[in-house]
Amino acid sequence: MNHETAVSNAKEIADRILAPAAKRNDKEARFSSEAVAALGPAGLLGIMLPTEMGGSALGPRTFAAVVATLAEADASAAMVYLMHMCATATIAAARPGATVAQTLKDISAGRHLTTLAFSEAGSRSHFWAPVSRANRNGAKVRITAKKSWVTSAGHAQSYVVSALAPEGKSPTDSTLYLFASGASGLSIAGPWDGLGMRANASAPMTLEDCEVEPGLQLTDDGAGFKAMLEIVLPLFNLGTSAVALGLCRAAVAETAAHLKSARFEHLGQSLGESLPTLRAQLATMQIDTDGLAARVDDLVDHLERPRDTTMLRVLESKASAGDVAIAVTSAAMRACGGAAFSKHLSIERLFRDAHAGAVMAPTGDVLREFIGKAVLGIPLF
Repeated sequence: MNHETAVSNAKEIADRILAPAAKRNDKEARFSSEAVAALGPAGLLGIMLPTEMGGSALGPRTFAAVVATLAEADASAAMVYLMHMCATATIAAARPGATVAQTLKDISAGRHLTTLAFSEAGSRSHFWAPVSRANRNGAKVRITAKKSWVTSAGHAQSYVVSALAPEGKSPTDSTLYLFASGASGLSIAGPWDGLGMRANASAPMTLEDCEVEPGLQLTDDGAGFKAMLEIVLPLFNLGTSAVALGLCRAAVAETAAHLKSARFEHLGQSLGESLPTLRAQLATMQIDTDGLAARVDDLVDHLERPRDTTMLRVLESKASAGDVAIAVTSAAMRACGGAAFSKHLSIERLFRDAHAGAVMAPTGDVLREFIGKAVLGIPLF
């Protein structure tokens, strides 16, 4: 599969499956199993895996384009896909001796959805610092942990879980493990009923004295933090920026359609024809959306050709994207007025999804702290 085919497949799924069901799934907080069932046969679950693992060996440019395409129809489904891709990249980079070959083959074949389980209430937006600790039990380890905000909770076939290493001394001495959904002691705490991203099943997950087979330890002891920063963070920040871009594009398109169709009958003009202030708001939305697209392209270029400024771009992208998505969807709410606030349009959903994306860890506040330190030459950790 090449880049064009991947994006075309994503667009077909977005139009045929995601868009028609997005309103209902949002209202009912319903996970779209249909979306996942379509992404697999379309070859999209393993697009970044090497060909020897059955993947398409495509890079961040295709990943970002697919995510943005899905998000334009349904940001919740795009987030499910994004978290799957982050977890897949982590599994693919597993340490020598890890027994993950069959999992990767199943992902490439479209039979396996995976996700990340990093966040914990005790460390909140500092997702890289789990409070839970793995306890050694001979050649195996056992983990007891309460994970929060696990996307695809109860629907994924596996979870990439973080915990402090058994002998870890600092909050960053973590290790990553792979758990199958049916692992003894693993349970989902309850349904997800959030303000935004309501259809991504982002529920808490509990691990109660769960045993890890040695082959399912993905990183060496204490090397989880390195994998989070070098594998997960760049892909996650690029993906969330692409989700924000999809939301912005959807908001611009729906606002433009409303300004063309809604009319002042007594004037014989559409809202867009009659009110230059609304045209100006739409113009600003378009400018901001195109600016975000350029930032996403710049980050892709930095990931394809790493350089000294790459990590700075990784940090900047999500911080900026969150602000842009909130600004553009907020402008759409104002421009469309009662039609948006009464939920006759999908803009209200886009507005809520934009706010949800901005507070996902690492939050804008945390990212700005890192960016400020980087500019001043202060160590981030």
